[in-house]
Amino acid sequence: MFQIIGLVVVFGSVIIGYTAHHGQLGVLWQPTEFVIIGGAGLGSFIIANPPSVLKGTVSALLGLMKPNPFNKASYGELLQVLYEVFQTARKDGLIALEAHIEEPEKSAIFSKYPTFSHHHHALTFLCDTLKVLLTGAVEDHHLAEILDGDLERMHEEEHQIPSALTKVGDAMPGFGIVAAVLGVVITMGAIGGAASEIGEKVGAALIGTFLGILLSYGMIGPLAGAVEVRQRAEGAYMSVIRTALLAFARGDAPMTCVEFARRSIEPGDRPSFAELEGLTRRKAA
Repeated sequence: MFQIIGLVVVFGSVIIGYTAHHGQLGVLWQPTEFVIIGGAGLGSFIIANPPSVLKGTVSALLGLMKPNPFNKASYGELLQVLYEVFQTARKDGLIALEAHIEEPEKSAIFSKYPTFSHHHHALTFLCDTLKVLLTGAVEDHHLAEILDGDLERMHEEEHQIPSALTKVGDAMPGFGIVAAVLGVVITMGAIGGAASEIGEKVGAALIGTFLGILLSYGMIGPLAGAVEVRQRAEGAYMSVIRTALLAFARGDAPMTCVEFARRSIEPGDRPSFAELEGLTRRKAA
């Protein structure tokens, strides 16, 4: 939502400033310039990236239209599900978790936490790690390496999306120059015509440069930054799970595990200790 507001402010400010100087809005409407710049940008994006990045980019941009899912409420739910999982393992043994982690979509525990269970990466990350612990064949420091490697690969995969958007954004001024040069070529073909006609064609050509720069710094670049911020929020969420799992693997009590996890949450989204006690008491009840 804030991204839409930001785009409205960017384009609105440009249009208001232009019209305040007695500019004619009709002059800015040059469909052929949009076709050249937009088509070239889209084509270069398709050439440079695999289908997974193309699909991921669409999903990431659509996701920006929704509120950030990694907020205080979602962290509170995460601490609850971690506490219940660890408490179940403590009371009934790790073997009691086998049915839940083998088929998490059918789990009576995970079904109570829709925000967490709908986050595919987080659910898989937790269940796969618990499966490793269930085998009993991995030491604590090795488990940390496994988790860090998993999160690093996940980060590298996700980072391809804002990186690809940034590269396209950086190329837009160049495509704007291409459109402008083509407009100058057309203008040279009409050089013997009326001065008003030549001026109109030169103005249309300059719109290409203007549009390329505006799309680069006013739209694509900021959207790439917004995607990266959202990905960092997801990375912080996954890191909280990592912290809790490492505490659980070394034998800490369930409440201690979730307290370690709570302390790793950014202060703005972190539930207080009293709130954590309330959440865990509710689960115990």
